[in-house]
Amino acid sequence: MFDYPVTLTPDGDTVLVSFPDVPEAVTFGADEDEALLQAVDALESALSFYVDDRKPLPAPSKPKRGQRTVRPSALEGAKLGVYKAMTEQGVKKSELARRLGWHMPQVDRLLDLRHASRLDQIEAAARALGRQLEVRIA
Repeated sequence: MFDYPVTLTPDGDTVLVSFPDVPEAVTFGADEDEALLQAVDALESALSFYVDDRKPLPAPSKPKRGQRTVRPSALEGAKLGVYKAMTEQGVKKSELARRLGWHMPQVDRLLDLRHASRLDQIEAAARALGRQLEVRIA
């Protein structure tokens, strides 16, 4: 759902990583593997700016043939899915808190990509939005 294409550009002794769909996400690594590893953190940080600013998440474009993609970690991806459902439905944090019977700080932590929320909390939030959390190992 959040597979973002990346552009890898050799730059001297490093490889620069940029995201055409998320211009705020830029990083580098000593080689392609390290650059792609760093790209996950850069992507998560950049997407957290959208959540913090209450802006819609940028939609990932279709990768070109052979183009690599990067996605947030599973936990962050689940949190972003809840946030995306909220923005699509026009549900504010206060409304989600009301639906869940939670206090606002609990919802704030749920949407904080740097906070290690529990999956059952994310699952409850998804249900409150009429969605379900699916976990699979591919």
